[in-house]
Amino acid sequence: MGSEGPTECSTLSGKTIKTLNIFRATSNGTEIQIDFTDGTSFNCLVSNRTEIEANLSVCGAGEPQVLEQYLSK
Repeated sequence: MGSEGPTECSTLSGKTIKTLNIFRATSNGTEIQIDFTDGTSFNCLVSNRTEIEANLSVCGAGEPQVLEQYLSK
């Protein structure tokens, strides 16, 4: 999705919620399930990406000097 803004789910507007469940810490992330009184259901999976940031530096007197940065997304 990136940073292009929110994802609007306009077809959900005006529906009445019957139940809302949050299933945490599944292998794929956190799932949100909303059941509506009209018999429909909305499911949303929220997952985190692992990012790695590492630096190769020269340490000595003063601030370390960064020689190389390694980024993984």
